[in-house]
Amino acid sequence: MKIYTKTGDAGTTSLIGGERVTKCDLRVEAYGTVDELTAFVALLCDTLSEDERTATLVGELQRIESQLMTVAALFAVGKGGEGKVAPIAEERITEMENAIDRMQAEIPAITKFTIPGGHRAVSLCHVCRTVCRRAERSALRAAAEPTTVIDSSALRYLNRLSDYLYTLGRVVTERLKVTETLWIP
Repeated sequence: MKIYTKTGDAGTTSLIGGERVTKCDLRVEAYGTVDELTAFVALLCDTLSEDERTATLVGELQRIESQLMTVAALFAVGKGGEGKVAPIAEERITEMENAIDRMQAEIPAITKFTIPGGHRAVSLCHVCRTVCRRAERSALRAAAEPTTVIDSSALRYLNRLSDYLYTLGRVVTERLKVTETLWIP
């Protein structure tokens, strides 16, 4: 199979189901941002695997990468593609909530926002979190279009994932014994 098709040379692409849209379509923006997030999560996995104190976090992140591929596919569904991609199972969202609860038990409670930094792994958690939030905003813009349907399970998954990534940044801070900087206005 050739990697290039030449069908996008005029600035259009196909969605699942065959509908052709401009590469500036809000759905393309949404699934492209999820693709970017997946690449950053992969980089986070590579970074965390380098230290035994954080290597145990990698397996869960690799499962998240797989779910992000599903999220991207759900955002790429166009006319004629309905039902071709299964929604995110409610169990995956519950698993994410349980993971957040487990991680919160590992870290001290705070009453202020944290400022990213102190270690590249911590900073990378926050890069992933902010890209996740951007993906969510992109998907919400697409969902606001009257002719576009965006899967609600994918939106819920991204919303939980950003909370997960924030909490993960705090756990990595704790495990690596990095000083956590709180924002004090």
